[in-house]
Amino acid sequence: MTLDMVSIVMTSIPELLLVILGLVSVLLGAFLGARFNAASFTVGALGLFAAAALSVMYREGGEAFGGLMQTGPFVNYAKTIAYAAAGVALLMAQGFLTRDRTIRFEYAVLTIFAALGMGIILSAADLMTLYMGVETLSLSSYVLAAYHRNNARSSEAGLKYFVLGALASGLMLYGMSLVYGFSGSTRFDEIASADLGIGMQFGMVLMISGLAFKISAAPMHVWTPDVYEGAPSPVVAFFATAPKMATVVMFANVLFTAFGPAYDDWRLIIMIISGASMMIGSIGALMQTNIKRLLAYSSIANIGYALIPVAAGYELGASPLLVFMTFYVVASLGMFAGVLAMRRKGGMVEDIHELGGLIKTYPWLAISLAVLVFSVGGIPPLGGFFAKFLIFEVGLEADMLILVLLLILSSALSLGYYLRLVIIMFAGEQREKFEPVDGVITMTVLITALLSAVLFVVFFGRIIDISVIAAGLQ
Repeated sequence: MTLDMVSIVMTSIPELLLVILGLVSVLLGAFLGARFNAASFTVGALGLFAAAALSVMYREGGEAFGGLMQTGPFVNYAKTIAYAAAGVALLMAQGFLTRDRTIRFEYAVLTIFAALGMGIILSAADLMTLYMGVETLSLSSYVLAAYHRNNARSSEAGLKYFVLGALASGLMLYGMSLVYGFSGSTRFDEIASADLGIGMQFGMVLMISGLAFKISAAPMHVWTPDVYEGAPSPVVAFFATAPKMATVVMFANVLFTAFGPAYDDWRLIIMIISGASMMIGSIGALMQTNIKRLLAYSSIANIGYALIPVAAGYELGASPLLVFMTFYVVASLGMFAGVLAMRRKGGMVEDIHELGGLIKTYPWLAISLAVLVFSVGGIPPLGGFFAKFLIFEVGLEADMLILVLLLILSSALSLGYYLRLVIIMFAGEQREKFEPVDGVITMTVLITALLSAVLFVVFFGRIIDISVIAAGLQ
């Protein structure tokens, strides 16, 4: 095997696997039709887990395709979590769509190609690669949001996501054109060595605005509550986990590599976005009774927390960012598995009051959800508390006292809606039992609660060590 082939394998083998898997799944679906519907989910999930394993095996990464793709431990850590979360989300969707009688192989294919887009944006070392990856992820996501095409809410969610996403892509592409025009290159390393004139600064700000849409950061967050509410619940479970890990780390990677020398110029922008996201997310969630909208605003607030280590710079923030996003993605998987369990004979229920008396009807679900929401809320001694405390320390170390104070205020506000959920589950008026759910959803809720309550706490130091190694700081 030549050195070029070795480099391609080390750099892009997970993405090559997903390309092959996606194309084969399309062919099998075309030839087998409905007979491939159920199997496509299992095949897709196994492929995503295999891609996660390959990301670990080739975690040192490399450079391929003439420098268009470049990976290392930092982005491969994010790939591992994102692919694994996508696999779990796909398995959770299978039972839901089977009961809904809307199971089709296209869902699995779209999830595979969305995951491919996640891998490409994380591997991008060039503006062209970055844009191709963003659009691969985005186009698949637009269709997934409108998957229930006969449902008005789902169609509306897909349309809103598409229109606003097109606007964000236009901003990002215009910013890229300015960066290319004033730097003379599309490669991240050459952009980083170019002079940062006024034109480059405009391009950088437009790129940040476009990418902020992809991570649901304020003020580009407006699509999130509507899409989360209208899209099918398993689709939202996917949106809230795997793409969040990929896009946030991609966002940080672009700033750290392409615009690393311009740190003093973009630091204040990220601080403003972070503070706005924390407050808008927390205040918005206080007013919600729809659980999917509540979790949408919660995700906006958590993106604000995640941007604190980004604003702190690579040396201080890379490792805490990976730790925090890992804890958040795991807890989010569990919480949305709980949302998928909210089903009665009439269909899905989404009002938080439908959780009333859950401790009496499904005690395992009530206790697990309480653990997960308290973990995301940062209540000690759960795993989320330690992850959030790590962010707190980074903010202080980077002299971002205002953001630290906003983090504390936002966390205090978040207790308002998290405690309300727990009070309804444990002390609210008992409602009719939910329908039994499949084993994947049950196991997801229980395992993520166990991870958040015990394993992440016991092995927190080891997780930090792994993230430090992944960030190349040890």
